[in-house]
Amino acid sequence: MVDVGGAPELVALDVDGTLLRTGSPITARVVAAVRAAVAAGTYVVITTGRTLLTTRPVFTELGLVEGHALCSNGAVHIDVARGVPVTVRNFDPAPAVSALRKLFPSMIFAVEKVGVGIWATGFSPGEFSIGDYVLVDDGALGSEPTPRLNGWWPDGSLEELLHRLRSLEVPGASWVHGEFGPWLTVAPDGVSKGWALERLRTSLGIAPTRTLAIGDGYNDREMLEWAAHSVAMSNAPADVRALADEVTADVVDDGVAVVLERWFG
Repeated sequence: MVDVGGAPELVALDVDGTLLRTGSPITARVVAAVRAAVAAGTYVVITTGRTLLTTRPVFTELGLVEGHALCSNGAVHIDVARGVPVTVRNFDPAPAVSALRKLFPSMIFAVEKVGVGIWATGFSPGEFSIGDYVLVDDGALGSEPTPRLNGWWPDGSLEELLHRLRSLEVPGASWVHGEFGPWLTVAPDGVSKGWALERLRTSLGIAPTRTLAIGDGYNDREMLEWAAHSVAMSNAPADVRALADEVTADVVDDGVAVVLERWFG
């Protein structure tokens, strides 16, 4: 738990489903709470599965002009002031593409080109329109290292996706599935939001007991386990809520602000 009587010094915040409802702006109350935390000297670290390009608008909404952000589930560390990556942890996506193609012949893949856009084998629902979107075949898709490979299975369900994934083995890579629908994200083995946050915490010299994380998704599990005090949104899946020390209000009810106002109201 965060020390009694002391505000957290590092706050990790997921974006979609946590700071905002996907496709909607961040509410004024949440913006005010985040800005109050920053004004108090706390490191507020946007920690998201989004790409660098799709995270930058969040900085603008929140008024963040300096600090750190962790994108692509921790694989990309951004300097907020410059909007550029400090470090990028890549992996070779080709083995994962090959293995997944055998399990899911119709799967649509997409890899991140950091700061440029996306290469993909087709179009998936809800694609962000920031940056280039280049259609390629599997060979080209797997030809360069990337921090993140996404897969969407248009012909299947999440339940069947999880059943088939039991047989997936890709050396040097790990994967996490989405909360709603047949999605998965493949990343460098061992890289997660929690892994990246621990590296950042150590570099900033912040005590482990002064950390707070708020999230709602399966890609937030390591982050919630990492934090001294972890908070799940009430809109999170039940098994994600079960990992957290606390469950706050739904994203539509400003759950992030409910927590931050405890110290920074």
